[in-house]
Amino acid sequence: MNKKIVQTAGREQLGDFSPMFAHLNDDVLFGEVWNEEALNTKTKCIITVVSLMASGITDSSLKYHLINAKNNGVTKEEIAAIITHCTMYTGWPKGWAVFRLAKEVWVEENEALTEKDRFQNEIMFPIGEPNPYGEFFVGQSYLAPVSTEQVPIFNVTFEPGCRNNWHIHHAKSGGGQLLICVGGRGYYQEYGKAPVELTAGSVVNIPAEVKHWHGAAKDSWFSHLAMEIQGEEAGTEWCEPVIESDYNALG
Repeated sequence: MNKKIVQTAGREQLGDFSPMFAHLNDDVLFGEVWNEEALNTKTKCIITVVSLMASGITDSSLKYHLINAKNNGVTKEEIAAIITHCTMYTGWPKGWAVFRLAKEVWVEENEALTEKDRFQNEIMFPIGEPNPYGEFFVGQSYLAPVSTEQVPIFNVTFEPGCRNNWHIHHAKSGGGQLLICVGGRGYYQEYGKAPVELTAGSVVNIPAEVKHWHGAAKDSWFSHLAMEIQGEEAGTEWCEPVIESDYNALG
């Protein structure tokens, strides 16, 4: 027999504001539906996780139900298989989002998340491997291909304090680069202009022949998608590093 589920969150959080909603949440949903005995609690937990995932709900409510699933016997191997199977029907972005929450819930007690793991859990795109262009960066950066067809797109991730050297995207015509920031906090600066702070959602259009740099803030990881704009006789010229004192003056 399943252990009886008792829920009081509705009354604690909304009892004065909406007594009816609190009653439906605590007495009907968790009081009756969750305690109905045709399905065991573990199965109900799995159904709930899949339902929320299919609906695109990947906030704290899903994390609560992932914790509930773990507490009711769903193993790390089982939740990985459940999310993978569901991803085939609900879509890849949802799978990534749910896996990041599940990794936090099923992390082994003796396994401490690294800062890289924590940041990976915050962004949709993979961090990837150490950047093969690292010789042109100060600090550690990572590169992950997102698309290699039609328009090549790469996710570039910077550890705190990491930035690339000044550089120029040359092109006889067309060319340049487009950046879409996906997580953390960083900066972009064109030569002779003030630095611009970047956060998730910031978009930077970099014309050809403009000397510039971009990278993380001193105290934050930072990721952006990078797209090279097609151009005639296009290529990148790497220049000198950003002056240390100028970078350190940034917030």
